[in-house]
Amino acid sequence: MKLFGSSGTRGVVGDGLSPEFVLRVAKAAGTVWDTDRVVVSRDTRTTGEMLSNAAESGLASVGVDVDQLGVVPTPGVVRYCEVEEVPAVVITASHNPPEYNGIKLVGSDGVELSVAELERIENHILSEQFSTATWDEVGHVRTVESANREYVEDLLSSVDREKIAEADLTVALDPGHGAGALTSPEFFRELGCEVVTVNATPDGTFPGRNSEPVGSELEDLCRLVNAADADVGIAHDGDADRAVFVDENGEFIPGESSLAALAAENLSEGDTTVAAVNVSQRLVDVCDEVGADLELTPIGATNIITRIRELWARGESVPIAGEGNGGIFFPNFRLVRDGAFVGAKFLELVADTPASELAAPYEDYHNVRVNLEYETEAELEAMLDAAREYAENSEATPNTTDGYRLDYGDAWVLVRPSGTEPKVRVYAESSDLGRAQELADGAEAALRIALNSVR
Repeated sequence: MKLFGSSGTRGVVGDGLSPEFVLRVAKAAGTVWDTDRVVVSRDTRTTGEMLSNAAESGLASVGVDVDQLGVVPTPGVVRYCEVEEVPAVVITASHNPPEYNGIKLVGSDGVELSVAELERIENHILSEQFSTATWDEVGHVRTVESANREYVEDLLSSVDREKIAEADLTVALDPGHGAGALTSPEFFRELGCEVVTVNATPDGTFPGRNSEPVGSELEDLCRLVNAADADVGIAHDGDADRAVFVDENGEFIPGESSLAALAAENLSEGDTTVAAVNVSQRLVDVCDEVGADLELTPIGATNIITRIRELWARGESVPIAGEGNGGIFFPNFRLVRDGAFVGAKFLELVADTPASELAAPYEDYHNVRVNLEYETEAELEAMLDAAREYAENSEATPNTTDGYRLDYGDAWVLVRPSGTEPKVRVYAESSDLGRAQELADGAEAALRIALNSVR
């Protein structure tokens, strides 16, 4: 696909992403979808209202009515789509910086569109094949104000509310100024937790921290955990489809570790889990211990969702899936990454065991990630050519599911282009930090030489 990546399409507003482009995407989606009603929603980004208006105009112009939800977490939109049986255009750039925005398309079954469905819409965009409504057939826009409350009520009925309440937990919460600021504080309070917050005002400039909830961005949350004597810290990204954690000592828990802890609790012998090709050895070890199978996909929610559906069609059980960035699926609940739900499932574990002890079995791994930015297609191609040559000359057999992954037994390294930003990413992992850094440095050096050669 040229327009849609691993999780929708994203870009810098005013430099690659415009209202005109959003209008065309909405017109194409409204043309392809066999429906007379579509949802439009957004996260808190400052450009969200402008782009939502463009999406609404595009849909109305092809004769489709619009349910305007306003600012709602992506999993809340997905719930609405499933219940109302209507598709959605979601204006969000998830974890990207504030200058970014993007479009995510959700089907009337409450699941992000498959690659095949996205390609069909993309073909209409590229060929400009759009329906046209006459003046008296254009769609109408109605405002829906109940989506966030209904989402919270659905969450409350789907987790072990009694167990969490009885544990009398204090939760430090960092919604990162994103859509989760409108729902997660209320949700965790209604679970019976004492909730203290930081970065909990909706603000699309993300003044407190960057939208991506990585350890280096969560210093305020770590301090808040200590100051409030909290049992756990929970952080979201911009559209609240991720959850990462800080333990009771104010120490960041890597997303790979929390995924492994949740998988260990939810996987049984004969189950299957699905993860992206940058999967941590932590999850591999859990699968080996419980006798579960592990399926790898290219990075991105769309690819993981597609594989889960394929496994379901074969009658396989997939109780948990996801990536080590906090984007975790509990498919038996709903086929969406849901930061608030993941947070509650982790609280169910914390009710019995301190967060630090939950993470302890998965601390003997170290991860290094490097991002190399590019400006032109020539620079991207040069780095990818260098990655291929680097992989072919290595001692390991490359896994080319998504980029080039080299497994060395004691460690692995992966080089792949980002599906959402103009970057090539290098990932490395080992039980020895020096070894992980060595592998990342080696791959990075090869790519930088190639990058500099075309600049």
